[in-house]
Amino acid sequence: MINIKFNTGASLAKWSYLVISLSGARDFFNPQSLAAVMNEFHQVLRKIGVNAAPPLAGQSLQLQHADDPAIGPILQRAAGALDLLFIILPEANTPLYKRLKTLADKNYGIHTICSVGSKLEKERGRDQYMANVALKFNLRLGGINQTVENKNLGIVDQNKTMIVGIDVTHPSPGSSSNAPSVSAMVASIDKFLGQWPATLRIQRARQENVDDLTEMLKSRLNLWKTKGEHTALPENILIYRDGVSEGQYDMVLLQELPQLRRACEQMYPAVDTKKSLPRFTIIICGKRHKTRFYPTTEKDCDRSGNTKPGTIVDRGVTEARNWDFFLQAHAALQGTARPCHYSIVHDEIFRQIYAKSIPPPFQTIADVVEDLTHNMCYLFGRATKAVSLCPPAYYADLACERARCYLASLFDTPSPSAAPSVTATSATGGAGQPSADDVQIHPKLKDTMFYI
Repeated sequence: MINIKFNTGASLAKWSYLVISLSGARDFFNPQSLAAVMNEFHQVLRKIGVNAAPPLAGQSLQLQHADDPAIGPILQRAAGALDLLFIILPEANTPLYKRLKTLADKNYGIHTICSVGSKLEKERGRDQYMANVALKFNLRLGGINQTVENKNLGIVDQNKTMIVGIDVTHPSPGSSSNAPSVSAMVASIDKFLGQWPATLRIQRARQENVDDLTEMLKSRLNLWKTKGEHTALPENILIYRDGVSEGQYDMVLLQELPQLRRACEQMYPAVDTKKSLPRFTIIICGKRHKTRFYPTTEKDCDRSGNTKPGTIVDRGVTEARNWDFFLQAHAALQGTARPCHYSIVHDEIFRQIYAKSIPPPFQTIADVVEDLTHNMCYLFGRATKAVSLCPPAYYADLACERARCYLASLFDTPSPSAAPSVTATSATGGAGQPSADDVQIHPKLKDTMFYI
């Protein structure tokens, strides 16, 4: 990681850092030692490919608690003067983190990246840690961390296919009775699959189908043309849908697919719709299953005793009448690797494009889909190896998690002695009914990977 360079480095003209202290928490840096660490971090950013200017003088802020109002004016001033603010927290304080993200993402519109002081204090491994943080810097600022060879992305390389990720997150037990479900959609903007802006919506609690898919997809199609600099809309839309159980596949086809088609009817010229464009393929991703695979010979093992990364199983244990496969793209850090289950519930792309001939070395259309899904697992921007879940679905999941930060007063179970949260009144109107504004991202950030 230390010796690699980003595929496309972003520019960072104005940035600074903020050190937050909390009553009762240890302070890890004095001003002199912190300045040296930040200069070292600046060198790492430059080395790895971010065109970053030196950081402006940082600030220190003493807070009494996570809801201390002193943080607001600091972020407001930073939003007017900086492109990004690097925040060093005294500890892994979840309430403070959620409040920072709510204020920065929604209220003031400034990119913030948080780190814990103990991680930066240790000299051993600090360069590796800084390089990992730099991954987030580049993604937030619009860069592309890594790509795979064009030939390994099949139809995507023709720059006529948009990849979409959709997920829904639901209130957990103990959440407020008013807590909504949150849906997220991310979509690629070009053939490099390096940037995935997201859009968020709230809907009725524990409702699996997404309500506002028409407007969500229209916003992604607009970004395809503007941010992706395309003169035409995509001919193919490949969707990875997460958060759906096996009993709800029909719901996706009967309730969600018509919404997606409606968006295209409103966006595409008549000449395209007459050709039945765009073509849709929907793949449902699932990791909540008990299926595991074990190598039968030593040569099929990786170092942890699991099957090797890239293992695909599409017969024997899969559905006889449906098109599905298991993919273990990653190397498990510990324990038994859990493969992801992919079910192709609707396909207008691959069967049509490859109806007459299948490109070598593939033997079936299923091989083409499996290979594309596997290769995309190497394009998750926060990692330098393959991840277990295909990035469109993974990014949509992260966007949903960020929305939970904005709705913390409704999602989090308060302790009996907890005081009313400032976040509750500023972000969600206390324990009242949530509204669409609760997950509305500031205009300066809404077309970026703010959630990463």
